[in-house]
Amino acid sequence: MTFRPVTSTRLAQPTLEGAGVHLHRAFGFGEPEASDPFLLLDDFRNDDPAQFEKGFPWHPHRGIETITYVLDGEVEHSDSLGNQGLLGAGSVQWMTAGSGILHQEMPRGSAQGRMHGFQLWANLPSSLKMTAPRYQDIQGSDIPEIIDDDGTKVKIITGNFWGKSGPVDGIAADPLYLDVSVPPGVKKNLPVDTRANAFAYVFAGAGRFRDAANPVGVRVEKEFAGQELNIRDMSGNRTLVRFGSGDEVTVQAGPEGVRFLLVAGRPIQEPVAWHGPIVMNTRAELRQAFKELNNGTFIKSPL
Repeated sequence: MTFRPVTSTRLAQPTLEGAGVHLHRAFGFGEPEASDPFLLLDDFRNDDPAQFEKGFPWHPHRGIETITYVLDGEVEHSDSLGNQGLLGAGSVQWMTAGSGILHQEMPRGSAQGRMHGFQLWANLPSSLKMTAPRYQDIQGSDIPEIIDDDGTKVKIITGNFWGKSGPVDGIAADPLYLDVSVPPGVKKNLPVDTRANAFAYVFAGAGRFRDAANPVGVRVEKEFAGQELNIRDMSGNRTLVRFGSGDEVTVQAGPEGVRFLLVAGRPIQEPVAWHGPIVMNTRAELRQAFKELNNGTFIKSPL
């Protein structure tokens, strides 16, 4: 086994999207090859309904898949094909926009006014850019959770992990999408496909994402649970951690534990022509998409 080194870390940046939704963007709209096949990750977390209730009114998508994971509150959605529904706490929607769809997403806070969720965009290969749109709506109760002997909890949204499979299937990038919670002081090794690009996004607690047994060039400042831990070198709330090559990710949880998304997918390695919510392979395809959007032929009839 070879652990994946950390190649970079960065804090998610405050961003305003939709009709005035305050969120934090971990990455997106720049250097798509860095996270290929993933394009964007937004963390929409807020305790003030005035900063998210206007939501994301009608807008188009083509050439991508959008993955919405709700932790708290609800997201009401509807589209140009007549689909509509409500994503509650713990649920996931994996939307394959394919040839094109118009939809809206309207977040609603919990009884306490809280809203928390994530949206991840995954690219589609050229062979599937114009595939028919489809949805996979998954209730939280249908997402398998594994609890290891050391207390580590892993929710499997898609992919195979520790002998179980997530409920989302048929995805082009064959991705792994996990919600991982590691208890305080625990060091954990998590297997990842060597052919996949991988990143972690920390949204609670803090942890160090490298081999804690070999902290080269690191000044150790505190001990707990029999492990030496460099507090300054921790990746904490709203931190994106990118990894190099290898077949496992190693994390050392901090004093309060750590919770993070672990996402991996095999790169598509195709040209990207991207403007707003539409992602194609060439500028000509992008111009055609917006031409169709303007002349009313964007939505394709099912075959």
